Amino acid sequence: MIHGFRHAICTIGLALCAGFGLVSAAVGPAQAGSAAQPGQTVGLPAGAQLPVGLYFVNTSSFGVRDTLPLESQSNINLPTFLWATSWNLLGARLNLIAIQPVVASSPRGTPYQSGIGQPLLAAQFAWNLGNDFGVSYLFGGYLPIQTGFLTQNASLSHRFAASYTGNGLNLTANLLYGIFVDPVTAQGVVYPDYLNLDLTATKKFGKWEVGPVAFASTDLPTRFPGYRRQGQIAVGGLVGYNFGPVNVQAYVTQDVVERNYGGRETRGWLRLIVPIYKESTSSAAPSIPLSGRQTLR
Repeated sequence: MIHGFRHAICTIGLALCAGFGLVSAAVGPAQAGSAAQPGQTVGLPAGAQLPVGLYFVNTSSFGVRDTLPLESQSNINLPTFLWATSWNLLGARLNLIAIQPVVASSPRGTPYQSGIGQPLLAAQFAWNLGNDFGVSYLFGGYLPIQTGFLTQNASLSHRFAASYTGNGLNLTANLLYGIFVDPVTAQGVVYPDYLNLDLTATKKFGKWEVGPVAFASTDLPTRFPGYRRQGQIAVGGLVGYNFGPVNVQAYVTQDVVERNYGGRETRGWLRLIVPIYKESTSSAAPSIPLSGRQTLR
């Protein structure tokens, strides 16, 4: 039983490295995954408006991918500050977001490396359409870094979300579209543009929240003939509990389809949402519509 438990935990861990493009193709130009981690907004009503305030969220993930001959593992922590301002533009509430990831990884059984990932700075516009429906648009950028085992080149991020949050439900689809400013490094690592889709269908029962989640990702075509495009589809389940000032979510996802990652991944996630200040102190702790992502290569 203990061995099985350890194996399950390791499997949960590798998920991250696959999602971060840790695995490179055996032939052709070296690969790197998308700048936005597939599944990063699962569980969050990304299309809904937040109460005016300042929020802190940390999404921590540990993943394992069944690469051969040895597994790959990684841990990602994504501390995020989100300021839901009182400013409105064309009927939309403006949110400002800053994320500074901290990453550790062990690709294919090699010694762990750790470092600071690419910061993400973004602005989001969220519209309340009435009847518990909302949509949002986020525009931001991942800044360039020099951490050698992470994605280094700058990129732009567009995100389009729609949410229904009535009757205790969270039905959300969030489409993430990323564009690299420079698609290749001096070392020949290719950074493809990408599309990710995060899906949530949860229901609240008092302070509890449960339901299925899923995500999909794909690299977009590049101008490099030898590049092997990566992609995946994963499904899983989420459990959350609202302690009052702090909202906790945990979910596990498993690949059902993968392309050019070297093996399927299982990923475990833990998210803490803490309102530092919010205008309506009587409302429940909200869900933050963004958690950042770094790509390992």
